[in-house]
Amino acid sequence: MIEKQNAKARVATLALAALGVVYGDIGTSPLYAVKEVFGAAQHPVPISPANVLGILSLFFWSLMVVVTMKYVLFIMRANNKGEGGIMALLTLALQKGTPGSRQQKLLVTLGLFGAALFYGDGVITPAISVLSAVEGLEVITPAFKPWILPITLAVIAVLFVFQRRGTASVGALFGPVMVLWFSVIGVAGAAAIAGHPQVLAAVNPLHAADFLWQNPVTGFFALGAVVLCITGGEALYADMGHFGARPIRLAWLGYVMPALLLNYFGQGALLLGDPASIDNPFFLLVPEWARYPLVILATVATVIASQAVISGAFSMTKQAIQLGYTPRLEIQHTSEHEIGQIYLPAINWLLFFTIVLLVVQFGSSSGLAAAYGIAVTGTMLITNVLAVAVAVRLWGWSPIRAIFGALLFFCVDLAFFLANLVKIPEGGWFPLAFGALVFVLMTTWKRGRELLESRLASDAVDLKPFVASVAGGGIERVPGTAVFLTHDPESVPHALLHSLKHYKALHEQVVFLSVKVLDVPYVGEDERIELRRLNADFSQLSVRYGFMDEPDIPAALALCPRVGLEVDMMDTTFFIGRETLIPTLGSGMVYWRAVVFAGMFRNAGSATAYFKLPSNRVVELGSQVVL
Repeated sequence: MIEKQNAKARVATLALAALGVVYGDIGTSPLYAVKEVFGAAQHPVPISPANVLGILSLFFWSLMVVVTMKYVLFIMRANNKGEGGIMALLTLALQKGTPGSRQQKLLVTLGLFGAALFYGDGVITPAISVLSAVEGLEVITPAFKPWILPITLAVIAVLFVFQRRGTASVGALFGPVMVLWFSVIGVAGAAAIAGHPQVLAAVNPLHAADFLWQNPVTGFFALGAVVLCITGGEALYADMGHFGARPIRLAWLGYVMPALLLNYFGQGALLLGDPASIDNPFFLLVPEWARYPLVILATVATVIASQAVISGAFSMTKQAIQLGYTPRLEIQHTSEHEIGQIYLPAINWLLFFTIVLLVVQFGSSSGLAAAYGIAVTGTMLITNVLAVAVAVRLWGWSPIRAIFGALLFFCVDLAFFLANLVKIPEGGWFPLAFGALVFVLMTTWKRGRELLESRLASDAVDLKPFVASVAGGGIERVPGTAVFLTHDPESVPHALLHSLKHYKALHEQVVFLSVKVLDVPYVGEDERIELRRLNADFSQLSVRYGFMDEPDIPAALALCPRVGLEVDMMDTTFFIGRETLIPTLGSGMVYWRAVVFAGMFRNAGSATAYFKLPSNRVVELGSQVVL
């Protein structure tokens, strides 16, 4: 009985925490979603009882089909040992395929492009969320209008400056604040519904169908704004590893979705009674005395929503680094207790300057809404493809069953995606261009690493004959241990050859260390290392990590005595190769991509810091490689 009570308490605690992290984005969509449908600068939907019921029905069934049925009930079943997100889904989809096959390459391309679109979505979410919250001041009095942009930029600046301090100190407040947020918006919506209860009829899907049938052109354009109500749905899946599927489902079904629906229906009821309230139906839901507090609460809620997106970008980048799709970047840990709380300065300031550019360029939440949606729907479409691949390859479903099972999701996501394509000239080009840039950089890095390893392998010396020749004598041995980091455990590391050339000696104990990142989130300590003795003086050590693990070579070496290898860190030298790349025409990549890769390689983070090596025990030996 006590265990059951503890389990229930833990689920409740996790559900509360999920409110503060998972639902910030989708939870702040009521700030702008309804306004963009009926008050858009281009293709607004005329306000009439039939149109209001039709749009509310589209909102209701979008949340039910895309978020509840697709993500909460279906996609969250595809977890990589508890981890979710498009990178985790990609690794699952690739597990049972043939490496190098056309299918594998297609899945990798789709997965990487979906991840790249996540960054495009990530730069818009903080901009549109904070801007729409601060615009509530203009509802109170037009005198605030000149201050909307400066206040928005100030809030965003504080948010990004704060990132280096981490969210551990305020993370405990996120859940309670979002509980208050959803309570307030739910109550505000319910009060408006009481005045016009007929809006509840929108639960009937026939109202949505009739609206689209009667207004095919207007309805098509309206879908581009309706999609705003489901932005952030991907976060339910991406953050599954932090909270677990059950708490996320309970929070959504038991609290978040009812509050959102009450608010959307309340805004619809407000429009039926006063069509002029379309200027800002969210803030006009509450009486005048409550608008200042609501603006403050909305600003805090949008900051929390932005924090979740920023943290997601940090986490996604870390996974991409581990899986070899981006160069090493500086990763700082902001909490001694929570391994997932990290800070990447390069990503932080890239996001900040891009978001500032967006706010200044578009100037209003309505302007940004034109750019919002296409990246989200693109990612959702790709998630469908990867989920079908997982269902067929891992769950044993027949292709027909998998495709038929996901057909409804494909149709809905495709409709939203096509409706958002028409927004490209108005601003939708930005997330696509940003995502395309990220995609090019990721694929360039991956292809460049393959080409570099191929060049190094062509000049490599087989390890076993080399070890046998050294064992025969003739080379002076010095006390201590030398650890050579290598990508290819069967070849002599170039750093060793350069060391031998310069120093004419080898250490008494030599360890060839290779790091492998497996397609699972975490690897336990009992599976961390594998030792292979070549002879009494030479060993091959394989260190395994999951794509969510923190690489820590000294910690891995501390596990070596259990496999019979003694490593004294105070008497150990780490040798790392550092190549200088020379791009050439006619290489395995087009010249401009080779130049880009060389620049990325030159500016990549230090292996010393990334693997947590003691800097005073590291020797780097350089060489030139012609790509």
